[in-house]
Amino acid sequence: MIRRETPPGSQSSLREANRARLLETLKRHGRMTQVELAGITGLSPATVSNIVKELVASGVLHTSITSRSGRRATLVSLARQLGLVAGAHFSSRQLHIAISDVTRTVVSQSSLPLPLDHRHDAELDRLALLLGDMMDSLGGSVDDLLGVGLALPAPIDPRTGMVSAAGILRGWENVDIAASLTARIQRPVLVDSEANLGALAEAREGVSRDVASSVYLRVGHTISAGMVVGGELFRGVNGKAGQIGHVTIDENGPICRCSNRGCLETYAGGPALLSLFPPGEGMRRLGDLIQGAESGDGSARRVIADAGRHIGIAAASLCNLLDPGLIVVGGELAEAGETLMAPMRHSLERTALAAGNGLPEIVASSFGEWTETRGAIAAALDAVAFDHVAVDTGVDRATA
Repeated sequence: MIRRETPPGSQSSLREANRARLLETLKRHGRMTQVELAGITGLSPATVSNIVKELVASGVLHTSITSRSGRRATLVSLARQLGLVAGAHFSSRQLHIAISDVTRTVVSQSSLPLPLDHRHDAELDRLALLLGDMMDSLGGSVDDLLGVGLALPAPIDPRTGMVSAAGILRGWENVDIAASLTARIQRPVLVDSEANLGALAEAREGVSRDVASSVYLRVGHTISAGMVVGGELFRGVNGKAGQIGHVTIDENGPICRCSNRGCLETYAGGPALLSLFPPGEGMRRLGDLIQGAESGDGSARRVIADAGRHIGIAAASLCNLLDPGLIVVGGELAEAGETLMAPMRHSLERTALAAGNGLPEIVASSFGEWTETRGAIAAALDAVAFDHVAVDTGVDRATA
């Protein structure tokens, strides 16, 4: 279909801009009522109603009737038939993959363990094969994916697509990871750190959805933070913002994998915690440690509580710098629940600067082990563009 050029400022270009604004809002926030759409986009209710009718007729949007506060309202969402996106999360020890339609409804998901020192070439080959198998089971192929989001346990330079700090993720350094996966599957790929994408998931559809500025602390084999400021991810110049696991808490402490001494990870990261137990006690993974704590093992509970105190002190420094409204805790160690988070709150209260309305609440993540994968889906969806013809209701669908 040939797009007809429209002069800037024309009525036709204004309609296109309004449609694009409404669609971007739905991509970011999911299903909304027409009244909510008008409030967020700044468009009049009549304009929203007209755009919705037009895009429902062209198959781009779907509407249903709901009840809000005892009143009928029209609920609007992107139409599922627009296509599928995928999200994948390589943590230090696990791979999670999910395929979702554009309404963020997951239609297929899978997970499998990884070797500790996995490399980019073998794991991206594995991911490409798994995506192909999952799409085949859905009656399609990888070519049908609109895009893929990928979460990694390392900071990613948004300008180069490479790991931005040496020593953080060996076997993945000096590689344009998005380009490398795109070469394998021929689909658009967006890569970011697991903490950033965890923060994105919580900000878009989780517990921090209504909070302007929040922090997502990912605690597990590694420790990092994703920061949302004014509703947007804050990555820093090189993508290294939020690397709280490499904040020094003892300048004479143990050597960290980043080559510095006494980083938070050397006291509260997964390997440091497991190293406190003799080999014969069976504490090989964080899951073993958490299970021990749940079973009443005093040593396991003490180790997790000590980690919570260390993490809480680091979180207090982050609060003094960023002043977030909420702290969300995710990652493998977060499964310890209050055994971890109660000492975190105590350290935060004891160390952070007091505020008139109190310190930010510390809460568990909304989606457990799938949080970062859902963030990867949101990132993939952000990269999808739906182009609309200005003069009729036909629809061109393209990927960014």
